[in-house]
Amino acid sequence: MELLVKFGHTLILTVKDVFPVLALLLFFQLVVLRRPMPNWKRVVAGFVFVLVGLALFLGGLETALFPIGKIMAKQLSSPEFVFGLKTAPVDASWHAYVWVYVFGALIGFATTVAEPALIAVCYKANEVSRGTLSQWGLRLAVAVGVAIGIGIGTFRIVTGTPLYIYIIAGYAIVVIQTVFAPREIIALAYDSGGVTTSTVTVPLVAALGLGLSEAIPGRNPALDGFGLIAFASVFPIMTVMGYAQIAHWLELRNLRESREEG
Repeated sequence: MELLVKFGHTLILTVKDVFPVLALLLFFQLVVLRRPMPNWKRVVAGFVFVLVGLALFLGGLETALFPIGKIMAKQLSSPEFVFGLKTAPVDASWHAYVWVYVFGALIGFATTVAEPALIAVCYKANEVSRGTLSQWGLRLAVAVGVAIGIGIGTFRIVTGTPLYIYIIAGYAIVVIQTVFAPREIIALAYDSGGVTTSTVTVPLVAALGLGLSEAIPGRNPALDGFGLIAFASVFPIMTVMGYAQIAHWLELRNLRESREEG
């Protein structure tokens, strides 16, 4: 019963949030374009599905995903699990939290592979390129980038090093790669960094960062708990361009070998 009450409250808030979007669409359709709404029954049904889906999704975040992320981070970084003690040593080394880095990388990889926004982008890239760009190749390249990013991001939280160092270094590498990467992959690589921060990845990654910063002695959730999403955005750009550069190099090598044999 409590879950139904929470769902009803979330649904009302979702309606309030989505109403401006609906009002804007109706304004342009009826006032600016001065045309009736095409297939209005399907549009109304679609908005109902969106509202219910968003309400269920937001309810799921509060009920399961956010708590799971925080609980896993606290358990993996608890002194009992890491050191076998009730309190963490003051001079604890960063490599004592290796399972935190492994979990962060794996959860980043798994959530990215299942990310609907990434699946849509990879599908369109495969369609536009007429099969030249592999859907699974792109998805795996992006997922590996997120895994590396979240792993390094959890390392940053454990060590307490400044966020800007990693972000500046990451984008410096991206700029250098952009100069040498094939032109047809650059825009897609930058988009791939954006679509990773969507419905599946963000809740678990954000909860992981907050839970970890609460569990590590000397860390402040407000200062150290956020920033993992930035890692999940920049590192996929590197891996996608790297994937394209390697594929381009292999293609040129095969072409050169075939000419030499001929």
